[in-house]
Amino acid sequence: MMRVCFIAQQSVRLVAGGPWVQAQETAQALTSAGVTVEWFNQWEPFDAGKYDLVHLFGANMMSYDIAVRLRQFGVPFVVSSIFFTLRSPRQIRLALKAERLLQRGVGGGFRSDFGITAAVCHAANAVLPNTTAESAIITGGFGVEPEKVHVVPNGVNARFANATPELFLQQYGIQNAVLNVGHIGSVRKNVLGLLKAMQRVDAPLVLIGKIQRGEYADRCLELAKKNPRVEIIEGVANDSPLLESAYSACPVFALPSFFETPGIAALEAGLAEATVVITQHGGTRDYFGSDGIYVNPSSTNSIANGINKALATPPSTGLRQRIEKEFLWERVGELTLLAYRRVLG
Repeated sequence: MMRVCFIAQQSVRLVAGGPWVQAQETAQALTSAGVTVEWFNQWEPFDAGKYDLVHLFGANMMSYDIAVRLRQFGVPFVVSSIFFTLRSPRQIRLALKAERLLQRGVGGGFRSDFGITAAVCHAANAVLPNTTAESAIITGGFGVEPEKVHVVPNGVNARFANATPELFLQQYGIQNAVLNVGHIGSVRKNVLGLLKAMQRVDAPLVLIGKIQRGEYADRCLELAKKNPRVEIIEGVANDSPLLESAYSACPVFALPSFFETPGIAALEAGLAEATVVITQHGGTRDYFGSDGIYVNPSSTNSIANGINKALATPPSTGLRQRIEKEFLWERVGELTLLAYRRVLG
């Protein structure tokens, strides 16, 4: 029986966002497939010999030292890179070249975000990006060998296909609303842009998510207060029946982030048969194909027009069927296990 150790950055449970859902659901899918999954405990001695390999979640500054140690100790590991940038592969190559020149000039000690992520990906035995766009960055930008890179999509729990609107309507009584689920205060999520766009949309807006305190969140909350049709709901866990019901009760789901890979919440909404309005950046077309309505996150007009188009679009089962076929966590588990076997031979 294969035994795998999962390691994620220390903040993964503090934030409880997409990377946590990805790690947790992948572990459950692999367990169902007969793999023994254990979670890394930094306060306990690490017995590398008991594992066939390690699965690291996130190629970033917080995982860099772990990747270096695993490589030094000869422990095979894969990394779900969970990385995206709007920079082109050519721009990344130029930035890394400049970084290397700077390191020579000052005697080392300098690492950019690109340099750190590239180092983690090169150290890994395999890299598992969520989209083809992310894969292109890793191979074309960071120079990782294509044979080491295996696209493993993000997934969605099948329970969202059984969502019904009654619970949400009973508690909030908001009908025909636009829904957004995500952290309120993350600039990347572009909640401020969504709030501005909703000034041009004749529909209520429901925001579900934690408020990350700071200047950006304050601006979002200030603008939300000016619109009496905005409802903010905090403290809804991913496994909450209320979240499922909200997806079913709101006919349109809007996620105009500056990029997504692809936004697990958007998959959940699509499985509950909401019409999805989604950013055009980050590989989202891999998931939503012709069934998504794509918007430019930098344009308030584009976001508003996309939402208005979605509100006027009759409900369709096309996206739900696509997600059920390609993006349930069971399928993600199968592709992850295939990547493990390639590494282990």
